[in-house]
Amino acid sequence: MAMEIKGSVALVTGGNRGIGEAFVRAFLEAGAAKVYVGTREIANAKHLVDEGQGRAVAVQLDVTNPDHIARAAQQCGDVSIIVNNAGMFLMKRLIGAPDMSAARAEMEANYFAPLAMSRAFAPVLAKHPASAIVNVLSAGAIVAVPGMGGYSPSKFAARAMSTCTRAELAEQKTHVCALIVGSVDTRMASHVEGYKEPPSKIAEAGLSAIKRGIDEVDTDYMAMQVRAMLQLDPKAQERMMTRSLRGERVTTGR
Repeated sequence: MAMEIKGSVALVTGGNRGIGEAFVRAFLEAGAAKVYVGTREIANAKHLVDEGQGRAVAVQLDVTNPDHIARAAQQCGDVSIIVNNAGMFLMKRLIGAPDMSAARAEMEANYFAPLAMSRAFAPVLAKHPASAIVNVLSAGAIVAVPGMGGYSPSKFAARAMSTCTRAELAEQKTHVCALIVGSVDTRMASHVEGYKEPPSKIAEAGLSAIKRGIDEVDTDYMAMQVRAMLQLDPKAQERMMTRSLRGERVTTGR
């Protein structure tokens, strides 16, 4: 279910910085009619609103707040593309953490929030001849990283959710794409060593997936490397990822 970006209306969660900011700019450059910049604080998106010259609109949106999501679905009733980009990584272990609050928070932000966004906006997306949902995931969605605690499990869940919602929404011609993101130069990836792609590379891959109707995309070198190593020797990949428990940094190997 391919669709055109030009003339579309997009909403990007966590759109004020990092990968989200890159998506906003990519949509504007590709000729989107309007881009809603989802942000916890409206002021944080002012630079993008200014750049958009009337085509970028800031929307207060904490994706873990059901009231914010419901209000956004009413306010942004012309949306044809949703990018579920907002996420959380708290760097707490599953067993070693003092309690389960971090794991619950990561599951809330990385799984339940994009699911809630998809549910709330499904009727809005159904109004269009073609529409799309892009879920920004992680290489941690295809291989577990023990040192990342609840982050990998939440992204595994979001990947499965992407498959399930893709099937549910196919009849209304809403395509659901999962982006497998590895090494990107953002604040969330500060623990990763080696080469890091600019956020613009991820946005470019996302827009390409929308235009071509692709279900899942490895967006960068590290993501492709992780998938390849997982296929070649899954146990070796598991042992390598387990090193993160000893405080060793993950590297792209590039």
